[in-house]
Amino acid sequence: MTPQPYRGGPADIRIVVSDMDGTLLNSEHAIPANFWPLLEIMRERGVLMVPASGRQLAGITSMFPDLSGMAFIAENGTFVEMDGHEISSTTLDPAAVADTISRIRTLGDMETGMVVCGKKSAYIERSEDAFVREVSRYYGKLAIVDSLDRVDDDVLKVALFSFGDIAKTVYPHLGGLATAPQVVVSQLHWIDIMDPAINKGVGLRALQEVTGVTREQTAVFGDYLNDLEMLDEADYAFAMANAHPEVARRARFAAPSNDDAGVVTMIARLLGVEVQQ
Repeated sequence: MTPQPYRGGPADIRIVVSDMDGTLLNSEHAIPANFWPLLEIMRERGVLMVPASGRQLAGITSMFPDLSGMAFIAENGTFVEMDGHEISSTTLDPAAVADTISRIRTLGDMETGMVVCGKKSAYIERSEDAFVREVSRYYGKLAIVDSLDRVDDDVLKVALFSFGDIAKTVYPHLGGLATAPQVVVSQLHWIDIMDPAINKGVGLRALQEVTGVTREQTAVFGDYLNDLEMLDEADYAFAMANAHPEVARRARFAAPSNDDAGVVTMIARLLGVEVQQ
């Protein structure tokens, strides 16, 4: 199915969920300037703004100076927070964590690095400047440790980074991990390994349940494969113009690209307000 342009008028939207990288953020990894006045309008109307990302919670919240009237779906749905309170969290089986660490260590020639993502912090054992710089973009709380095997934290997921196309270089080596965790290609250079029952859609359902908001009152914006399930939880499901083909097939509506502030444009249309372009 090809997503169609949204031609309707204002709608009764109570929750707006947006992926970050490739969706709300432009190619410079920045939030469009015209988003901020729109966020104030959403707060005034009681519309919950929900950034949803594979990023760590601290990495997402650091981008928003005021967290009031917002909720966050972090670590691809394994951690959900609203108004500073945990709504849900799901940790990864320790056997899957150990198996992943062991297996990736054998792929050093593929320039692959691991991030063990805990509730308290994210942890890495590779300390090269290029790797640390890339990981620091997504993880605001980050610790370099001697060994990932000795991390003392509840692990939400294990993230893998490759300087190459990770779907081609690393993904084929991840079959048969212990306890059958979910392996998701979340960006061109990133894979997330987490509980098989969890995704961004599960995180969104947790927020819908606690707020009493229906799928008919929910708008979702996404661009990549880890956004698929949350698109299924909203009647107003938008694929960005720059979206992966599978995301475009799954979505109901099309939005302009992230570099054209597509999320801002479509939220404004759904709320019946004007914003500067």
